[in-house]
Amino acid sequence: MDPVIEAVLREFEERAQRESALMRALPREEWAKLVDEFLLPVGPAVGRLMNLLIKTSRARSILEIGTSHGYSTVWLAEAERETGGLVISLDLAENKQAFARERLRRAGLAEHVEFVLGDALESLRELPGPFDFVLLDLWKNLYSPCFDLFYPKLNAGALITADNVTYPEDVKGVVKAYQERVRAARGMESLMVPIGNGIELSRFSG
Repeated sequence: MDPVIEAVLREFEERAQRESALMRALPREEWAKLVDEFLLPVGPAVGRLMNLLIKTSRARSILEIGTSHGYSTVWLAEAERETGGLVISLDLAENKQAFARERLRRAGLAEHVEFVLGDALESLRELPGPFDFVLLDLWKNLYSPCFDLFYPKLNAGALITADNVTYPEDVKGVVKAYQERVRAARGMESLMVPIGNGIELSRFSG
């Protein structure tokens, strides 16, 4: 991987470690008030897996639902640069997308990402697709509604990665509902992969 991209990812990861230590030190009610400011990335294991999946499957149309601060966007865009397509990244927070834009620029990947600002459900209704790869990483109660909107727009062979399916504990109910929804959908194969905070990895056969 390009050393410039590695340096940007390392900067993200060092910040995540600092913020994780802060979260552990604060009472839950305190860090819960600040959670939207923390980085909370997918982590290097999930990032690298998605990167390899995109390159191996030659995915070109990549949808990221939840830009956050752009850590996962860097992994997706680096893979997309090889496959020659586009990453479309959705988020509601303008400040987070601005931060992500700057990191993508520093990594030399800005031209490979189109940022869409606004409500994820509204954005998904407007986006035509089709999609080859989807990262689902926003508030867990939106996982199933988002799936229902992008599912009809998946290409055959499309992959879906849903992050944080084993943590935190208090979202297990909505995560289980998402897993049941995906696994029951026609043409979907799905399993939980125990890396990072757990991912639900799914494939649409068409």
